[in-house]
Amino acid sequence: MARPRKPLLSRARIVEAAGALVDAEGLEAVSTRRLAAALGVSGPSLYNHFRTKDEILEAVADAVSARVDLSMFEPEAAGDWRAALHAWAHSYRDALSDHPNIVPVLARGPGRRPAGLRLADAVFGAMTAAGWPPAQATRIGALMRYFILGSAVASFARGFVDDEAAYDPSDYPHLGQAHLLAERQREVDEGAFETGLAALLDGLALQYEALTRGTSAKPGA
Repeated sequence: MARPRKPLLSRARIVEAAGALVDAEGLEAVSTRRLAAALGVSGPSLYNHFRTKDEILEAVADAVSARVDLSMFEPEAAGDWRAALHAWAHSYRDALSDHPNIVPVLARGPGRRPAGLRLADAVFGAMTAAGWPPAQATRIGALMRYFILGSAVASFARGFVDDEAAYDPSDYPHLGQAHLLAERQREVDEGAFETGLAALLDGLALQYEALTRGTSAKPGA
């Protein structure tokens, strides 16, 4: 009886295996040797699809970007720019929270990554369509990325140990409940993200109000 053939090596299979390795062990764990072993192929065969390890990591990062919902920015869904940013921010953070080890690669910017560029294009296009000047639309896209990427890098709540004795009130009079944060990680971290996002969007709304008020005040506007 013939032995079953191994699945053909493809970019998609390499990216999937590399992504699993990054999730499990971090960026430094990725090597052509480890990937080839995981895929059951020889190391040189990977170079038929990617020239370098960095190219593989870029592809993993782009696969994560591709999971971010951009439907709220499509012309047929055009509406409140603030609501669109809010929905997009949550989708983006959800994608990154599932794969925090790849965030340092994403933080370099989209470069030539197709999904990353589509993401940047969608945000910029929606902001300019809403009336934001191009320069400010660029800043809004950058600001949102800083905030979302930063929120996905680490957990504030997990930064505290669950040992009450670690926070002696004589040394830290205001950290008497800090040992409880770790067990409430999701509540604390998601609450912090929503609080920061609301504050950020509130500030932008004030700027937008001033912008549109100034535009409508112009003769002939």
